[in-house]
Order: sequence, then structure tokens, then C-alpha cells
Amino acid sequence: MDWRDFNSHGDSRDIDFYLTALEYGHYLWQQGYAARAILCLDRAMGADVRATDIAVQTWPMPYAAMAWFLTHTPADVFIGNPRVHFQHYADRLKAPRRDERRWRAWACWALARRLLPHLPADPRHAVTEPTENEIATGLDHHGLPGETTVWRSVLQGCEPFSGAI
Repeated sequence: MDWRDFNSHGDSRDIDFYLTALEYGHYLWQQGYAARAILCLDRAMGADVRATDIAVQTWPMPYAAMAWFLTHTPADVFIGNPRVHFQHYADRLKAPRRDERRWRAWACWALARRLLPHLPADPRHAVTEPTENEIATGLDHHGLPGETTVWRSVLQGCEPFSGAI
């Protein structure tokens, strides 16, 4: 797989795009590109999907995969600072579906904060960081039905990572 798999969707960000993003993220992970795999999960979470899409019911928003990528990236593989990435991403999103995508980014930021507490925030980026309850409320209002439960379940299972990233 490569970038052309995304381009084949044109401007469409529908369920097929969602599935491509998940598949490409998995492919990149297998190739040792953790940071790029995380970006693919970002793109999946930005797709215009519905709770009635069978694929979303089978493969819900990839919070569990995100947590797994964050904790299983080998020390010698580039991942950057996911906490800063999600902080910047959440604060700078624009249309379409800005609020939906924003709360998903904050949800991933909370995972990164919980799993990788040693990674610092960006001190030059003045942003009000939401609480986990605020993130849940944002997902309740802008996410898919049941998405908050999926995210909270993953968050609840998060323990700080003891490896070296």
C-alpha cells in the first residue's frame, strides 16, 4: 500500500476511506512506521461515517489501536511526541466535522497523556487542555452513539508505559 490508496478516494471521506485508513495504518505499522501509522488512525477518525455503517460496528473508532501503537512502538522507531501531536491537532482543526474530529483528537491526547506521562506538553502552545469528563461530554455530543463508552473502556485500561519512547 501507499499514498495512492488514499488518493483513490478523491475528496470522499466516507466509510470506504475509513476502512482504507485503518488498513493503511496497519500496513504502515507492520512496515515499522509507527508515527505514520498513527497519522492514518487520525485520518480514519476524521472520516464521515455513521453508526449504521456495518464496518463501524465491526471496527469502531480505533482508540484501542491507538493505545496499542502508543505502547508497543519499539524504542528505536520514530513516534515523535504524540501528546504534542494531538494537542496541536485538536486545537487547529477546521471544517468539515470540526467538533467531531476535535473531540476525537482530544480523546487520543488523553490516551497519550495517560500512557506516556513522561512526554511533555508543548509549552509554547497556549491551549486549555480539557479534562477527561469534558472530552467525554464532547464525544457524547459530537461522536457516534456509544463512542464515548468505547473510548472510556480503552482509557480505563491504560497504565503508564514503562518502555523507552
